[in-house]
Amino acid sequence: MGRIITEINRRFNAGSILTKYIYINVGVFIVIRLLIIITHLFMIEPSFLEYVQAPASWTLLLYRPWTIITYMFVHVDFLHILFNMLWLYWFGKIFLMFFNERQLGGLYVLGGIIGGLLFVISYNIFPFLKQFSGNSFLAGASASIMAIVFAVSFYRKDYAINLLLLGRIKLIYLATGVFLLDIIAITTENTGGHIAHIGGSLLGIFFASRYRKGKDITNFMNKIIDKFVNFITRKPSFKIYRKETNKADSQKNRRAETDDEYHRRRNEENRMIDEILDKLKRSGYSSLSTEEKKKLFDASKK
Repeated sequence: MGRIITEINRRFNAGSILTKYIYINVGVFIVIRLLIIITHLFMIEPSFLEYVQAPASWTLLLYRPWTIITYMFVHVDFLHILFNMLWLYWFGKIFLMFFNERQLGGLYVLGGIIGGLLFVISYNIFPFLKQFSGNSFLAGASASIMAIVFAVSFYRKDYAINLLLLGRIKLIYLATGVFLLDIIAITTENTGGHIAHIGGSLLGIFFASRYRKGKDITNFMNKIIDKFVNFITRKPSFKIYRKETNKADSQKNRRAETDDEYHRRRNEENRMIDEILDKLKRSGYSSLSTEEKKKLFDASKK
């Protein structure tokens, strides 16, 4: 069992942000299913779900603000997570053909937040939905995935994919069809999910339109994600100060990097290179500073 966990951890650390999101979603799903089984065996209501799903009630959301983030990693039904992860994998791969991993990571979170907020706003504005706001909750990665789908669809409107029975079709036509279905189905089953899909879709379109003008709306979100990841992965360090007689002694006494430190350092280096490449794409090589050119040159030799 220990070897399996070690191998999963290795693959998680070595994988792309797309792989990491799939691992997180599947991992959370397994934990939730195990907790549901345990609560059912002891005839206990699985009320813990209300603390990870986004509530439609403003009051509950104010008491549980973290749920606007956690809900986008929560799935209860097997088919729900199966189809969501298939969509995330397929369209995530297409997205990474035109954008980088950091943009996918930031857009996933932003799409989920906007989808969740539109869900809450709708349930507190429209009289038909307001009557259900006290016991309505949102869960699933669909809004985040829609942001990714619509971002690449509206950025590369000429890109086409092959679909079973339908043949070759432009991605933007598929996205538009999904959007219209969500609007039509708002007052049917899974109302909250359809509203969240629309929020994520609109965010994806906004990302594509701003990116065409040289603006990346995921930058600020990625900075927040970086700080959060660094905070939860940081380990307390206890330094021993000693007098070092020469450089050789200093090298001898230096502690070797741990795996976590190595991965954090590489992730930070990759983040900086991605930002430099984005700047290069937008403004050209002449816009880079001397330090940025040196970092790009050093990275090309690795």
